[in-house]
Amino acid sequence: MPSARRATWVLIATLAGGGGTLTASALAQPAAARHEPIPISGLDRVYTADQTSNTVSVIDPSSSRTLGTIKLGDQRVGGTLSPQYLGDVGVHGLAYSPDQQRLAVVSVTSNTVDIVDTTTNKVLTTTDVGRASHEGSFTRDGKQFWVANRGRDTVTVVDAVHGGVIANLPVGQGPSKVVMSPDGKHAYVNHISLPEITVIDVESREVEDHISGLGDVFSSDQAISPDGKQLWAAHKRAGKVSVVDLVHHKVVTVLTTGPDTNHPQFADTRGGKFAYLTMGGLDETWAYRLTGGTPVLIAKIKNSGHAPHGAWASGDGSRMYVGLEKSDAVDVIDTATNKVIDTIKSGQEPQAVVYAPRAAAAGNAANLGRQGLDQQARNVPTTLPDGTSGDTLDPAKGRVLEATIRPVGGLDMIQLQARRLSANTVYQAYSVAEDGSKSPVLSFTTDANGGAPMVLGFGAFGGKSIAIAAKGAATPVQQAALTNQGSMHGHAVTTADLVYCDCC
Repeated sequence: MPSARRATWVLIATLAGGGGTLTASALAQPAAARHEPIPISGLDRVYTADQTSNTVSVIDPSSSRTLGTIKLGDQRVGGTLSPQYLGDVGVHGLAYSPDQQRLAVVSVTSNTVDIVDTTTNKVLTTTDVGRASHEGSFTRDGKQFWVANRGRDTVTVVDAVHGGVIANLPVGQGPSKVVMSPDGKHAYVNHISLPEITVIDVESREVEDHISGLGDVFSSDQAISPDGKQLWAAHKRAGKVSVVDLVHHKVVTVLTTGPDTNHPQFADTRGGKFAYLTMGGLDETWAYRLTGGTPVLIAKIKNSGHAPHGAWASGDGSRMYVGLEKSDAVDVIDTATNKVIDTIKSGQEPQAVVYAPRAAAAGNAANLGRQGLDQQARNVPTTLPDGTSGDTLDPAKGRVLEATIRPVGGLDMIQLQARRLSANTVYQAYSVAEDGSKSPVLSFTTDANGGAPMVLGFGAFGGKSIAIAAKGAATPVQQAALTNQGSMHGHAVTTADLVYCDCC
């Protein structure tokens, strides 16, 4: 998920009056001096980090047109299996620099941070960072990029101008994302195996506080409000969100939300201040009104596709852009009506989404390709061992079994997600042809809760649906492989944690 949304406001009197242009001096003002919303224009860009095509999609929000993709590596499989592969793998995280000239791209598998020039769409520097690097933020001056390393219990400080590692900061188990306060003085880190928000003084790089009392130990994503007063930490597994008062450093409420709750984002609009949450298990985006007290749920917005994931508001707050992880597209939500008004194709398996005001010249599509485009995923029906449909949607718990088929590198990527099956059980998945004949495609093991958050297989899929059959209890070796492989080197983060949130 992208870094916390910085305030995208500029002080331009003529704009408020309905005319005028954005000047370089106005755009250069510090965030605290910006007051007027930036209207959507052809100078803006929406970016998505595409985890399967290993691209960044570049979208013109004024025309809802995908201009192309920035290729950072091969599509899944492809050359990535070569021991001498040089590209990025697992393109996942995004952040936009305060100077409105650069984009930071985090790849969770190759553990790299690319700094991209938004005017040329070219990579300026590539830096190797920690294990399972996930999400980060630029410092207020744009000279550094701080990224959380889920598998190394550290935050890596990257030189965002010249490339290279400046420092590695120990922050506690399983850090997931770094967000910066609007004034640039503090960094806030959530975790996937520690129920706290770690507060770091940016200048000294020292941990100065620990905000405890979160709703769950696992926080997949977080965002900070434009005024810097609130932080929302999403708990994907538990279906909750912790609302943190950053003035007093305490949790003020824990919201009960829904399955695969993720990627909170804020929108300051003419109609008030709101927070949005993606509900990947329900194919919905929820909108909350910020009242000064407990947030009020005002809308459950039905998305046009499957597994809404990353989200980001336009510079004027009039639109919320939501990536659809299992549909390879971006929904455009009108924040005045809380309805989806458009859907735009993206690269494959979009994760983080960033809205970048004034990122490039109008119509600029320099150095873009088409990798990952026009290869959209499709969801196919599923059948459970008892013959019932796995796709029936429980409004509180989501679907029992989801199957997504996506073309990659001459093969099909078969992706399953299961909930509420028998615990610690081995299942065989079959491709079911139109005549009812079955062919095995992959097997998987459920965890202690009966879930399998991410199951991947690759092959030629010619079926019409997926059916599963239970094959018996998981052996101790299979259970250990599911839960303990990631605990090597003394780290508390498990393989299940990292695999689960490869798409967090």
